[in-house]
Amino acid sequence: MLEIKKGIKKFYAGDSEGNPLAEMTFIPSGENLIIVDHTYVSDELKGQGVGKQLLKEVVAWARKENKKIVPLCSYVKAQMEKNEEYQDILYKEEKDRE
Repeated sequence: MLEIKKGIKKFYAGDSEGNPLAEMTFIPSGENLIIVDHTYVSDELKGQGVGKQLLKEVVAWARKENKKIVPLCSYVKAQMEKNEEYQDILYKEEKDRE
C-alpha cells in the first residue's frame, strides 16, 4: 500500500509535495467545509486504486476535523455519491442548512 501524506491543502503520495506521484487537493471553506477540487494520479500509478486511497485519507481527516466535503472534482463526486460509506461526510446543501 502506498504511503499517503498530508501536505498544505492536499494529500499526496511520493517523496515531494511539490512534485507528487498522486495528489488530491482541497480548499478550506468556512469552519466546517472543505472543497475537494482536484485529483491527480501519475501514469505509473494508474489502475492501482490510488485515487480511492487518497479519498479515504481525505475523508478520514475530514471526519476527525468535523468537516463536510463539497466534491468539486468529478472523480470525488462520483465516488462519494455512489458509496454509502461517504454519505455522512458529503455536504448536501438543503439538508445541512436545517
